[in-house]
Amino acid sequence: MDSPESVTSRATGRSSVIESIRGCTMAGMRISKEELRMKITMPQYLRLAMRDAIQSKDVTAGNRHYASTAVAGEAAQPPESPLVVFINSRSGGRHGPELKARLQDLMGEEQVFDLQSVRPREFIQYGLGCLEKLAEIGDLCAKESREKLRVVVAGGDGTVGWVLGSLGELYAQGREPVPPTAIIPLGTGNDLSRSFCWGGSFPFNWKSAIKRTLDKARTGPTCHLDSWNASILMPTEELVNPPYSLKSVEECSLDQGLEIEGELPEKMSCYEGVFYNYFSIGMDAQVAYGFHHLRNEKPYLAQGPISNKLIYSGYSCKQGWFFTPCMSDPSLRGLKNIVRMYVKKVNTSEWELVSIPSSVRSIVALNLNNYASGRNPWGNLKPEYLEKRGFVEAHVDDGLLEIFGLKQGWHASFVLTELISAKHIAQAAVIRFEFRGGEWKEAYLQMDGEPWKQPMNKDYSTFVEIKRVPFQSIMINGE
Repeated sequence: MDSPESVTSRATGRSSVIESIRGCTMAGMRISKEELRMKITMPQYLRLAMRDAIQSKDVTAGNRHYASTAVAGEAAQPPESPLVVFINSRSGGRHGPELKARLQDLMGEEQVFDLQSVRPREFIQYGLGCLEKLAEIGDLCAKESREKLRVVVAGGDGTVGWVLGSLGELYAQGREPVPPTAIIPLGTGNDLSRSFCWGGSFPFNWKSAIKRTLDKARTGPTCHLDSWNASILMPTEELVNPPYSLKSVEECSLDQGLEIEGELPEKMSCYEGVFYNYFSIGMDAQVAYGFHHLRNEKPYLAQGPISNKLIYSGYSCKQGWFFTPCMSDPSLRGLKNIVRMYVKKVNTSEWELVSIPSSVRSIVALNLNNYASGRNPWGNLKPEYLEKRGFVEAHVDDGLLEIFGLKQGWHASFVLTELISAKHIAQAAVIRFEFRGGEWKEAYLQMDGEPWKQPMNKDYSTFVEIKRVPFQSIMINGE
């Protein structure tokens, strides 16, 4: 055991199973379809106005619908709790399209946005912009609907993070209030969903459960979640198929308090993205990368969480996560050979170089207390151990990331079944990773389950710097 002082609660594993069962039996008390629709559905003219604004990419395109109601002398009333839903119809196996149709039936198709056709930023720029524009010209119904609006995301962790990142742009634009977010879990791990009590899996009796989910989304209390910005500065080269949450930017600046050793190339490429659950480097990201490519090439093989996890297991063995070829030196596959890590710890502004154990083949910087389908690899640590290591108790809104390592597949398996704890490395408010390739041509990275292949240069370093975003996301608690 890596940390004999730590106590990893066996109840956590059992509770994650219980949460999954609860997620599969969310029917609860019966809710009137008509009553629910009345409380969450916007007046038709507002739905049509948002639709036209998004389709035409013009926030004023919906004004004609308000004008027609004004001429008719109709005083539209805002719903008690207006909702919009973003759904990744490719998630949830065969249930995605059926769920989309069910949601459209419950609240009108104009309030349900398929992410295959409408991106979150398009809704925020033009859909919300349309409501704000109507409010400016005196539409009180649009004004109140905008102020009360809540968002539901039907998808996996990557989809939820994508939507949260787009909603976060409202802070920078001064367009508050930012709508709080609820979750319908359609992914494989669903750790964000578990963390806010929305369940760990898509419910079997989903047709009746969805009504209760929407009702909880409109009435549930809100809480806060830290979000983290990852800036990548690399020798000029484009990332191939980067995740949605990672965008190319003109420039990004690293913390000037930590000097860069060696020279930088004349031209650098910059990418930035936001994550909410975890950022990881190494074998776990490589397995996820293989799975995502298989799902895109052969979607019929990935029909649900169980089949997805079987495929993950197969890739873990195939890519050496469990078995390193006897002819190669296992230490060559340790991340210490290509990564240098600096951190700023709690309550300090000084950078510190942190040693990476030579046996570690995967590094995870974790924000939530859920990872890999509801497990808690950081563990529930005793106060004595926290004090000895200079750690504090972990929370989703404490401004800190917990950094741990996984050695290989067997170690990861024992950690995730909570027989042992992960390799505790550090707890940090800011992190900088420096990559240098040498014999390695590429590394595998991922944010919130969205992996990519990171090219590396043997002559120049690639930098990844992680800082907390100044604002926090607003979540709806589904408990």
